[in-house]
Amino acid sequence: MLGRVCKALLTFIGLNDVNVRQLLSQALNLGLIVTTALMLWKGLVFFTGSESPVVVVLSGSMEPAFYKGDILFLNMGRKPFRVGEVVVFNLEGRDIPIVHRIIKVHEPKKSEDILILTKGDKNFEDDRVLYNDGQKWLHGGDLVGRVRGYLPYFGWATIIMNEYPKVKYALIGIMAIFALTGRESLRITRWLGLCVAANCMTPIWLTHTPPL
Repeated sequence: MLGRVCKALLTFIGLNDVNVRQLLSQALNLGLIVTTALMLWKGLVFFTGSESPVVVVLSGSMEPAFYKGDILFLNMGRKPFRVGEVVVFNLEGRDIPIVHRIIKVHEPKKSEDILILTKGDKNFEDDRVLYNDGQKWLHGGDLVGRVRGYLPYFGWATIIMNEYPKVKYALIGIMAIFALTGRESLRITRWLGLCVAANCMTPIWLTHTPPL
């Protein structure tokens, strides 16, 4: 009974002639894409020392240095943080981290943590107006990483998929259809798979704070 239902379903969607082995091969291919993306991500986390080594800019307080849709590459490094460096930091109680430039560093003594003050390039005031009540400085534990490079506008796909989830689901559906239609669409399937996998696996989507 179940076999007849499956056969009828395949006939209905025009896939009755598709070889089962080919379908399994394509499904395994998709699984390999997702697994590879996850392994690459975990590798980046390990080698960069940053919990989120690749992030996407969602707004514009760091213009003209970075614009909405730019992809930023982070690492922590072992060198002391210096004035002028662009860093990403978390604030307690906030879901989305912020990327701003260091404008002041209080050098620690032996037993003290580093103290950092930041500001957006496009903002008129420093970030003390953004920090939590009573907080005057950032501490080392607040930092996610320092910006080491970027790709302009390459993060717009991520922004669209997060702001419009239906687009993400549509891409997943298209990817599944391509995976079932044969080897000639394998290249498209791989690209769509990597795009969706990257979107799903990046745990932090970076935003700038609005201009002050």
